[in-house]
Amino acid sequence: MFQRILVANRGEIALRIFRTCREMGIETVAVFSEADRSAEYLNLADQRICIGPAKVSDSYLKIDRIISAAEVGNVQAIHPGYGLLSENAHFAEVCRECGFEFIGPSHQAMAMLGDKNTARTLAKKAGIPTVPGSDGIVDSVEEGIEIAHQFKYPVLIKATAGGGGRGMRLAYNDDEMRGAFVQAQQEAKGAFGNGDVYIEKYIENPKHVEVQLIADTFGNVVHLYERDCTMQRRHQKLIEESPSPHIGEKTRVAMCAAAVKLVKEAGYFNAGTIEFVVDQDENFYFIELNARIQVEHPVSEMLTGVDLIKAQLLVAAGEALPFSQEDIVPRGHVIECRINAEDPNFNFAPSPGKITFWNPPGGVGVRFDSHVHAGYTVSPYYDSMIGKLIVSGADRSEAIARMLRALAEFRIEGIRTSISRQMDILRHPVFINAQGYTSFIEKEF
Repeated sequence: MFQRILVANRGEIALRIFRTCREMGIETVAVFSEADRSAEYLNLADQRICIGPAKVSDSYLKIDRIISAAEVGNVQAIHPGYGLLSENAHFAEVCRECGFEFIGPSHQAMAMLGDKNTARTLAKKAGIPTVPGSDGIVDSVEEGIEIAHQFKYPVLIKATAGGGGRGMRLAYNDDEMRGAFVQAQQEAKGAFGNGDVYIEKYIENPKHVEVQLIADTFGNVVHLYERDCTMQRRHQKLIEESPSPHIGEKTRVAMCAAAVKLVKEAGYFNAGTIEFVVDQDENFYFIELNARIQVEHPVSEMLTGVDLIKAQLLVAAGEALPFSQEDIVPRGHVIECRINAEDPNFNFAPSPGKITFWNPPGGVGVRFDSHVHAGYTVSPYYDSMIGKLIVSGADRSEAIARMLRALAEFRIEGIRTSISRQMDILRHPVFINAQGYTSFIEKEF
């Protein structure tokens, strides 16, 4: 096992990794920008190294500075967390070439599966359902219109690289296709440095369900069941839960088996998530693999009792998974709300600033992951998420009631947050009756 690792990330996920490492007796090195210099969570690391100014492009995305920090910190491995460089295949390759184990998949698997078009091709080869669409990259608007006529509008134009809804546009007719195609290409080029797009048939009112997996280098692949991420705003998840209330047991078994099959086909190891869209008839279609730990991983941890960060570290250190599929037993129902520094009454505008009062909830079945505290200043330079509130209950009804209680208990002053809107969603009959779909929040609120 590693004696010392560097965490190439910030905020909540960095703190999450520090905590598991401390339990395992692993020392940690934290990197930070000038904007994060006074952040209290850094005190949980054994060493702190500044890597640049506030902007992520000048600090957290600087591969050479992170590698230099790893050398100064005398570490054996680097954990990328989520976001930032976590799915950068070049970064993974550089880490290993410089003698530091990358706590994640191989750079070859990451490059292959990070390109959505290549991942779709692999899924088809493995016999896993994919959304009907183009066979590969679509080079022109004219070709896009021809494909849209073949599969019938509406269609999605999607970037082959990246995620988070960037480089994605919806078209209902030829006129919309002409504008949306160019917009998707330009946005993808600007966001990911790759303007390639492909086209998929748009599934009306879909559900979004993903399967959490962990695989070791000995060929063992275990799933931790599924998470439902249907409650989204502009492709950004707000509420996640497990088990999914939108699928039956037969679909659940088939979806988890398909996810395991794809990971084995790709020769993938470490943590990963296979994402699917599900239509009204519970037909599911592969959309992408996230080659990293995800924001919502605590949902799976509370459902199964598995520490996914610990599992990642074991796999990266060359050890076999200490559990098999038969050991993974889901218990109860789990819901997570992402607490964002945003104003839901003004189109979720960012709300940076100093937190003057901070009193998070607690009690039975409540977990709160956050690096924030009273006096902390939410920076405009970084993602607006300031914490994740996760609750478990014996069943979905109890979990909803517990989450509403916990959100009502939460007291934050000095900034606006997403809490009031999340309470609105949790009380809404569409959510309570599991009738939601991915565009529900935009249409209803």
